[in-house]
Amino acid sequence: MSIDERDRLSAKRDRTARFYRVVRFLEGRGDRGAAPEEIAAAVGMSKRTVYRDLKAIEEELLLPIWSEDGRFGLADGGLLPALSLTREEAMAVFLSARLMARYADEYDPDLGAAFQKLAEGLPPVLAHHIVDSVDLLSQLRPADPGRRSIIRSLTGAWADRRVVELRYRSGTYDSSKGTRRARVQPYLIEPSLTTRALYLIGFDETRGAVRTFKIDRIESVAPTVDRFEPPAEGAMEGSLASAWDIISDQPRTEVRLRFSAAVAGRVQETRWHPTEIVEPAEDGSLDWRATVAGTVEIRSWILGWGAQVEVLAPAELRAEIGAIAAATAAHYSSG
Repeated sequence: MSIDERDRLSAKRDRTARFYRVVRFLEGRGDRGAAPEEIAAAVGMSKRTVYRDLKAIEEELLLPIWSEDGRFGLADGGLLPALSLTREEAMAVFLSARLMARYADEYDPDLGAAFQKLAEGLPPVLAHHIVDSVDLLSQLRPADPGRRSIIRSLTGAWADRRVVELRYRSGTYDSSKGTRRARVQPYLIEPSLTTRALYLIGFDETRGAVRTFKIDRIESVAPTVDRFEPPAEGAMEGSLASAWDIISDQPRTEVRLRFSAAVAGRVQETRWHPTEIVEPAEDGSLDWRATVAGTVEIRSWILGWGAQVEVLAPAELRAEIGAIAAATAAHYSSG
């Protein structure tokens, strides 16, 4: 890393820490708020920087800042109550967040701020790794403001159980599908490790069924005044249990595979799906089967094993994987 890059990284880290101090100070002031000179004295910066940071906190961190008679404060609902975590609980949260950081492709200020708060209650060794995680995140490209605004609207509607109206670009892979409008009851916002993206799962009133929406393809969100009853307790988790990754609104399909002896041990080391059943054969190979929601997502996993796996069922998936393998072989044989 060059000197200029280290300087930029240090400046970004200092800015994030400064934002955090300002927010914590305003949180402690409650309804009284504080004048800019009070914030400057408490945080240790100039009055001019206070004004600039307050604007950035509202626009970049999307925290509601109020101002009245020359005083500023954090609006009610801007922050959730503090959590009291044991060291082991904090470590579990940290590991989950580290996983998010490894798969992120853009800097998320909300995740960075959460890391900063988490570091406060941990021993120095763990806190040091959290700071390193913030450094890792800060080197990514900036988050798209429009996308962050959409996530914020969806999060609010999800928490308040309000129906949203979406404009959804469903034609990413098929331009003939175009963009459509939908009224959706947001049931769940879920990350995908396969696509490194966020998805909205909810009841699409326009289609009359539960659907999965990739948030990157949502062009606009408008929360309505209409409220909805959430699904029965455990229903969404039960539905996702059949998904290979994130898609749960497809027909249940039994997939049967045979892995070669060369990779059978590696396959058995991990439980890939809640419904899987494995049966070792005398020759060292492994018969594997599971019932999943559709075959779109499991297809990439199968292809990742190359020639060490054979699809036994369903026939449509076997033909599809065979065609892909033949096309791949043709690319290399034509050279």
